[in-house]
Amino acid sequence: METQATKGKALVLFSGGQDSATCLAWALARYAEVETVGFDYGQRHQIEMTARQAVRRGMAERFPQWAERLGEDHVIDIRSFGRIGETAMTTDVAIETNAKGLPSTFVPGRNVVFLTYAAALAERRGAGVLVGGMCETDYSGYPDCRREAIDAIEAALNLAMAADLVIETPLMHLAKAETWALAQDLGGGPLVDLILEESHTCYLGDRTAHPWGKGCGACPACELRAKGFFQWRAGL
Repeated sequence: METQATKGKALVLFSGGQDSATCLAWALARYAEVETVGFDYGQRHQIEMTARQAVRRGMAERFPQWAERLGEDHVIDIRSFGRIGETAMTTDVAIETNAKGLPSTFVPGRNVVFLTYAAALAERRGAGVLVGGMCETDYSGYPDCRREAIDAIEAALNLAMAADLVIETPLMHLAKAETWALAQDLGGGPLVDLILEESHTCYLGDRTAHPWGKGCGACPACELRAKGFFQWRAGL
């Protein structure tokens, strides 16, 4: 699904997972210039920092029409932030539901921090749009993934920076099966194959191969990804 690219520049929050890979393709189909930013916050699934480079290379190699739009990649070290929460995302503890009813993988304030750093970088790089893979439809229940939260962050950043930044969340109201379908629409089989082969979603950093991609198959991220994949394949 190739669209007419605008003259604008977008910065994609890019972890190298299924969702951010789909968002990167979405942005490349729409914007004349696209850069990416990743965050090293001491995550247990550190392998995503390698996976994100493989996905970027694959995008450029498999989609020549996007290669000329794909600009620089930026990696921001915020390990000090990751150490504050000591959640199951950054510490070797069990993944379970906490006293607030949230999964222990929830990193408080993570999207607030990510978007703040990304907004500052976008200002310097001349990008008027941030693109993130946040979703409130088929997710692990993180409160900072809701569009209401993103709207509040967007308003605060624009007020604080005297800016006119837009935060796009193309997956916000999609179920995981619909995210797979969007990838198919954007880049056909080659994009779906790239996501299956190179992207990383598993919270435990496991790279065991499955029909739906690579991961442990048991953590919340793997379960959502696998369920969505099979629903998409079944046409549900």
